[in-house]
Amino acid sequence: MADENTARAEPDELVESPAAEDSNGSVGGSSANLDLVMDIPVVLSMEIGQTRMTIGEVLSLGKGSIVELQRMANEPLDVLVNGKLVAHGEAVVIGESFGVRLTDVISPNERLNKFS
Repeated sequence: MADENTARAEPDELVESPAAEDSNGSVGGSSANLDLVMDIPVVLSMEIGQTRMTIGEVLSLGKGSIVELQRMANEPLDVLVNGKLVAHGEAVVIGESFGVRLTDVISPNERLNKFS
């Protein structure tokens, strides 16, 4: 049950006003559209490597176990955003934390194509 301080939108109030189209026929400016997504949080992760194991092999892992990865020691790390490759880099130590120095960044057009 709504009280008198609760606002209600009537169906005719929900209709959006038409936005101005730019010369390309898209709504709004491209920089304005890009500004809308700049504050959306994403997960940035670095991948050293990977391997395939059976569930039995995973369950047999214990303290001191070594898992060999399918990547050479001198190969760069993969930098992923929401699981999509965006760059390569090398591991660095900053104080007591790990970091990554980017050595190769996928071009913006290629990155956008990977997300679509």
